[in-house]
Amino acid sequence: MAEFLGTALLLATVVGSGIMGVNLSAGNAGIALLANAAATSGVLYVLITLFAPISGAHFNPAVTLVMRMRGELGTVQAIAYIATQIGAACAGVILAHAMFELPLIQPGVHMRSGGAQWLSEGLATFGLVLTILIGARHRPGAMPALVASYIFAAYWFTASTSFANPAVTMARSLTQTFAGIRQVDVAGFVMAQIAGALLASVMAGFFVPHKRIAPNSLVSSKTD
Repeated sequence: MAEFLGTALLLATVVGSGIMGVNLSAGNAGIALLANAAATSGVLYVLITLFAPISGAHFNPAVTLVMRMRGELGTVQAIAYIATQIGAACAGVILAHAMFELPLIQPGVHMRSGGAQWLSEGLATFGLVLTILIGARHRPGAMPALVASYIFAAYWFTASTSFANPAVTMARSLTQTFAGIRQVDVAGFVMAQIAGALLASVMAGFFVPHKRIAPNSLVSSKTD
């Protein structure tokens, strides 16, 4: 339930803030992106703070995959997390459409393809997963701020605006709004995201020795 609520609220924020940003900025893409980035990073801080002690606050199949590989989750639990995240992400997009009185499901039309976009998604996901793995070991109490800050920055330094999440990518193919992506472009994004996540898992091993981290320990009152 924590993964469902967190992921759904995250997508409702991503899509809803994109719609609101475009509406209030009279179509100015820069201002709309700023609003989108600020709202997304803000809600991430809240959601991670609330739900990390319960589920680990993954909200992201790439994160769950890495945690499964590192032994933090069992196979059945990881599959349940990923299925929940994808379903919740789609529900969040539909919720955003409903709030703005738009058609509930809209096949995406925004082209996001090519080597630069895939490199951006690989790098965005690499940085996110590396932030989580190193932060969980050395600064667990700062995890909400670390992840939120990274995502805010990645909106601006990547050409793809940092989806960095396969569930987010799939769900955003259901909207024709500012946040959308064509369904045909989803596979390239997801493969790049998984590659970035796996590389981050390997790289993290050079900085922190592997030690199992319980799902509810990503946020702690203690710091080293």
